Amino acid sequence: MTPAPADHLRLAVDIGGTFVDVLSFDERDGRMTLHKRSTTPADPARGVVAAVADLHPRLDEVGAFAHGTTLGLNAILQRAGADVGIITNEGFRDLLEIARAAIPASHMYDFSYAAPPPLVPRRHRLGVPGRMDAQGRELLPLDEDAVLEAGRVLVEDAGLRSIAVCFLHSYANPAHERRAGALLREAYPGVAVAVSSDITREYREYERTCTVVLDAYIRPVLSDYLGRLESELADAGLGHPLHIMRSGGGAMTSSVARTAPLTTVLSGPAGGVVGASFLATELGLPKVLSFDVGGTSVDACVVLDGRPTEVHEAAIDGFPLQVPIFDIRTVGAGGGSIAWVDDGLLKVGPRSAGAVPGPVAYGRGGTEPTLTDAALVLGYLDPAHFLAGAMEIDTAAAAAAVEERIARPLGMTVQDAAASVFRVLLARSVGALREITVERGLDPREFALLSFGGAGGLLAAMLAREMGIATTVIPQVPAAFSAFGMLRSDLQFEFAATALQPLDDKYLERLGPVFDDLASRAEQMLSEQGVKPAQRRSVRSLDVRYRGQEHTLPVELHPGDRSADLVQRFHDLHRHRYGHAMPEAVQVLTVRVLGTGELPKPGLQPLPPGGTPGEPVGTRRFHDVAAGGPVDAAVFLRESLVPGQQVAGPLVVEEGTATTVVFGDQLLTVDRYGHLFVRTREDQ
Repeated sequence: MTPAPADHLRLAVDIGGTFVDVLSFDERDGRMTLHKRSTTPADPARGVVAAVADLHPRLDEVGAFAHGTTLGLNAILQRAGADVGIITNEGFRDLLEIARAAIPASHMYDFSYAAPPPLVPRRHRLGVPGRMDAQGRELLPLDEDAVLEAGRVLVEDAGLRSIAVCFLHSYANPAHERRAGALLREAYPGVAVAVSSDITREYREYERTCTVVLDAYIRPVLSDYLGRLESELADAGLGHPLHIMRSGGGAMTSSVARTAPLTTVLSGPAGGVVGASFLATELGLPKVLSFDVGGTSVDACVVLDGRPTEVHEAAIDGFPLQVPIFDIRTVGAGGGSIAWVDDGLLKVGPRSAGAVPGPVAYGRGGTEPTLTDAALVLGYLDPAHFLAGAMEIDTAAAAAAVEERIARPLGMTVQDAAASVFRVLLARSVGALREITVERGLDPREFALLSFGGAGGLLAAMLAREMGIATTVIPQVPAAFSAFGMLRSDLQFEFAATALQPLDDKYLERLGPVFDDLASRAEQMLSEQGVKPAQRRSVRSLDVRYRGQEHTLPVELHPGDRSADLVQRFHDLHRHRYGHAMPEAVQVLTVRVLGTGELPKPGLQPLPPGGTPGEPVGTRRFHDVAAGGPVDAAVFLRESLVPGQQVAGPLVVEEGTATTVVFGDQLLTVDRYGHLFVRTREDQ
């Protein structure tokens, strides 16, 4: 027997609140294999290693391993991070608490609103002498003895194991910060030290302070997790670096992720956005709404001309952060989200049954009904083939829970109560999509809906009907589409510097050395990650705004560009994004360089042409929103459908790890790659 060539497998692992998804891609024949296993919340690394071992007990043949995780995000949301101390300038220890003294727009008229308490109590926020001005000139030397004394108080007296360092104007000159970080690391090598200028070199002191605090808050958690995961994967034979997804797309080695953990907070959902961007380009879809429905959340993002919208300022649970991140809107509701009645009102999420105990139907001790339980009651899921029959499902228990907790308190039938659970989640999902479309001048009816995730096929057709979206796409392997996106990711590192100046030719010439410095740092990082020169590339860009504006738009810098070219490009982009341009002066706010190390990646594999169209394997009675009640729907197996096949709803398409529902006023078409297109029937 001829041995298999080494390094022919690529693995991607996406760990969510309910399941671990492992996707294997074989470069020899293009075959992808999916395996799902329940998440182990008490020990996430154990669940990942076990799921990988189920699919590939030995990892000698694995040439690349990509991983997406929301472990850091969950630590912030659940307040489960490390106790953090701050060292800042003398007299500015309360900056984190003063914040912006602003009320979020979502609470504008909520007179009972209270801002979330700072992650760092005042006793753990210390100031030391030393000051830079806004131009980066030293006004007062750093008091190194005071830095060491502050470290002693935080580490030896308070017992802290994570320290954030953030000084005024370090975006202009990080010398004081870097010296303080070096002193602390030398004095306390077992303590995690996060320095703001290592994470972001942009102005706005409060946002930068919050960013470095969040980084320090999750650093020990993520470092412990990645350290254990690396060790166990190496024991299983993995001889290549573990790559971690960035929240703004691209990947980095786990060694880099441990030094910049905040860049991973949305790494799981980011994989889905990368996959959606690739698929939008390959299928010729200029406007796409990425819609990811997992076990605990719904994540949505706009993709225009194959490029997802990206921001460099976002917020997590009210805390701002300054890192590149996809503009993803998240709703705390998914397949495992709990439906409950609050003072006569039906609500779905944000609480989730997760993997333990899980939905009532799992029989693991859950007593509160979830979206999955409601889907079983409505006939959308087949209990005999849930997860390809690998899990026993109790539909009667699900129905009893829906009746007891929802139907009876609201005076409904069990069917109406289950349908109402979907309607509530649908309304929340519509709200999230309107935020990133209608509220930005975009018409969702001009978009295609790309829906994936374990529960994406259950909601997609319903959401499209509600929003007037004509085309819905369910990709191949939808339950692990985020993992597929991770396999499509390159290594990426972004470096930025604040440069608040008018955009003119004179200033553009002065930016040359700034760009060169950032590009050199990107090249060094790619070199350290083992990327060959032929696989490296970089993109230079400017964050530009009209004078007096708060927010910016990114404008790419091309070789030979003059300031007039950039100004015109900004006007055009502003007009495209907001419908107008203005005769105001244009300013540069931030200079950026994105370094990319290209990695081999899977493409789309066409299905063999021809073949006998698949026939239904049976019928199932489900709740058809087009008919307003139960109907008999044909049941198809996805692997039996062939390219070009068209089937009119109502119908259900089943595959091992996902189910797609098509209603009576919709038509299902299969493209040459096996993707499912759901469109409104013209004969309706």
